[in-house]
Amino acid sequence: MRLKKLHHLLIGIAIGIAVVVPIGVFAFVKSGIYDVGAAKRHTKFTQWLTHETMIHSVRRHAEGIEPPPRTAAVELVSGYCSYETHCVACHGAAAVARQQWVNGLEPQPPYLLDVTQTFTPGQLFWIVKQGIKMTGMPAWGQSMSDREIWSVVAWLEQSHRMPPQTYARWRSERRCRALSGPPSAALSPIRRPGPGLLTAATDESAPSSPAAARP
Repeated sequence: MRLKKLHHLLIGIAIGIAVVVPIGVFAFVKSGIYDVGAAKRHTKFTQWLTHETMIHSVRRHAEGIEPPPRTAAVELVSGYCSYETHCVACHGAAAVARQQWVNGLEPQPPYLLDVTQTFTPGQLFWIVKQGIKMTGMPAWGQSMSDREIWSVVAWLEQSHRMPPQTYARWRSERRCRALSGPPSAALSPIRRPGPGLLTAATDESAPSSPAAARP
């Protein structure tokens, strides 16, 4: 008898949850209680929930993406130029602050000086190409080729190894003017990003820390 009553009780609770929870969620959505204004920051729980969801989604969907085995030094500069054109306003760079209006975004775009400690090259490629929903990060695959996106990934891999003044110096030297278009497949290749590629792209080799590079 007790088991039967317990069984009925559990069924009643399950039905109650199945009915009450959807109604509660629907009422919450329709009430307008939740403040969608970007001026009010997410709660710590919301930040954790969305961030963890993003991390694990990227890892899952970027499985099997492998970077090109070889990269030309000019592609590193091309990656810098693409970053300068499309990314630096939101994400900043070594000794370069983000644009003031970025402070009005929620969530705010992160600085990327140490992004390679969190994501692999393949995962970075997927993020740049596919974008991230509800963050303001667009899917650059709509306007950039895979080769151009890989050049941005190469830049992200190398930039944290450069002295913090490198980005500003390349700006002042207007290095992007030397590029007449996308890197040619005929360009002499160099191994994937590493000390050799850094030396080929710049005459500075002293390492810099993400902390020292932040504006």
